[in-house]
This record gives sequence, structure tokens and C-alpha cells, in this order.
Amino acid sequence: MGNPSSKYALLAGRKHARRKAIQALYQWHLNTETHESAATDLVTGFIEHQEMGNADHDYFSEVVLGVVNGHEPIDALLVKQMERQTEQIDAIELSILQLATYELIERLEIPYKVIINEALELTKTYGADQGHKFVNGILDKLAAKLRTIEHSRRS
Repeated sequence: MGNPSSKYALLAGRKHARRKAIQALYQWHLNTETHESAATDLVTGFIEHQEMGNADHDYFSEVVLGVVNGHEPIDALLVKQMERQTEQIDAIELSILQLATYELIERLEIPYKVIINEALELTKTYGADQGHKFVNGILDKLAAKLRTIEHSRRS
């Protein structure tokens, strides 16, 4: 069945990696001139110069690079669920939506409800006062489209 403490350490490391990824993605959004060309530099700089604590460095690198390098298709999916363009969304909430969308697409081993819950926790911590309601609505719609079978079983 596996060591429960190692499973907890993995989950805690990923949770912390998501927090750091949101900070890195926020920085990326604020420095628009550094988009794709500096994705690796962003990850490397963050790992070298930020207190990463127990964050899973590999997971942090994967999700940040995945969002930065894949932001166009991710953003296209998001825009279909919203009534506004990504440029009109607060950078923190956009970062959280992009991270969660990446995970919904690429990390099928993570249940969609876990991804949404993590995104809501991040939004309540870093986002606008009622931002979690917006994020929840968008991610619920995306999960229904991207995780059709899983969504229909668990809804």
C-alpha cells in the first residue's frame, strides 16, 4: 500500500510547488517581455533565489514551464469559458486558472476535484476577495469538458 508519510510528503511538496508556481507565473505575467524566451530562466531563477522550502522542484518546474510554453492553447480553453479575454483578468487569478487548466490537461492522475480545491485555496489566499467564486465557475466548466468521464462519475 505504500508508506503513508512518503505520500503525505509528496502531496505537501506539490502543494508548496503550486504556491511557488503561482508566484513565478505572476512574475511572468508582470514581465510580459520575458514570456517564452525566458521560461527556463524564470524557473531556474526562482529555484535559486526564492525560499522553496519543501516544494517539489520537479513539479514546480514542470507546471511553470508547461503553463508558460503552453499558454496559448490553455488561454484559448479559458476564454471559451469566460465572457472576457485573459488580459482582463487579474494576473493572480489568471495564473491560478492557467495552472489548474494545465493540471486538468496533463496530470490525469490527479482527480479534478483535487485540482479545483487546490486552485480555490490558492485564490482565497492570493486572489481578490470574491475571486474564488469566479475561479470555481470557470474550472467547473472546464472539468466537465476536459474530464468528461471522471466528471460524470463523481458529480
